[in-house]
Amino acid sequence: MSNKKKRCILLCAGALVLIAIFAVILFWGASPKSEVPKIGFIMTGTAEDIGWNGMHYSGISAACDTLGAELIIKENIEEGTGQCAEAIEQLAADGAKMIVLSSYSYPAEAQSVIESYPDIAFYGISAEYYADNMTSFFGRMYQARYLAGMIAGMQTETNKIGYVAAMPNSEVNRGINAFALGVKSVAPNAEVKVYWTGSWDDEARETQAAQLLIEDGADVLTYHQNQPYTAYAADKAGVFSIGYNQAVDSLSDKYLTAAVWDYEELYSRIVKELMQGKPNSVTRHWFGIETGAVALSEFSPLVSEQTKNAVNAAIEDMTNGKDVFSGVIYDNSGSLRCNEDESISDETLLTGMDWFVDGVSFYE
Repeated sequence: MSNKKKRCILLCAGALVLIAIFAVILFWGASPKSEVPKIGFIMTGTAEDIGWNGMHYSGISAACDTLGAELIIKENIEEGTGQCAEAIEQLAADGAKMIVLSSYSYPAEAQSVIESYPDIAFYGISAEYYADNMTSFFGRMYQARYLAGMIAGMQTETNKIGYVAAMPNSEVNRGINAFALGVKSVAPNAEVKVYWTGSWDDEARETQAAQLLIEDGADVLTYHQNQPYTAYAADKAGVFSIGYNQAVDSLSDKYLTAAVWDYEELYSRIVKELMQGKPNSVTRHWFGIETGAVALSEFSPLVSEQTKNAVNAAIEDMTNGKDVFSGVIYDNSGSLRCNEDESISDETLLTGMDWFVDGVSFYE
């Protein structure tokens, strides 16, 4: 065989070896296309709602966009009707790997269907029901409520503060109590009077409640409702107010601040757990003020420097571990609920807050 022919054979063999090497590199080095996880989201209203529903949707939508998850929503799912269980079934059929229940009553009413899908990760807001595949999540909004109470207590001149609230459950009661503790920390003689509306969203009822509390002498109002109707009524009457859920831009300087959420931050933390393969790794999440999930909005110019300094000092105490529900706390019937060297447990705050602190009364 000639040298020329041998050289040609060697070159061809070398080329084949190189092709084989490249093929192996491509085969082993190529990353398989990862499946985009589907996140189901169930809400009582619509994505376009102002207030609770719209804010939750915006937060989880932004989190999913940032983290590369697909969001599937189920809107106008009324509580207590069986619609939640139906929505879960539909989301499961659509391939959802995580389902977020954005209203307090959903987890308990859909308990059986949740347990029938052990491979789906469920997250329920402020839920009192847990399972291996069901995690309760919420922010420590009571911290922001306490700070808001301090502002109300330093602003009131009548020592009467009105609180329009949907219905008594641990979440709402916890917020009322924290607010009242904040008020009492700066205005020991002040009273927080609660008006129950019986609904999360009832403009007429909430407006009437605000007006009646004002007529009763309240010169600062706040609320636990889906919409800021109480703040609108207070502003119209020339009365101070403190918001909830989100800040309202259209009101006067008498709108002092709002206890607000950063839902994108909150939902990013939850969705990341699924993306990292660690969903339902804890029984519940409570995201504190140090995470940025809860805060106060920008202050009105009518909030004094003295008040701002007091609030900032309280925030620093919270971030350093001081609990709102610690030290001596009496309820409004005179019973001692917490002693000097004690703190009320998270479990009690979440599921056992069926009482009210000293200084809370109710509109009859």
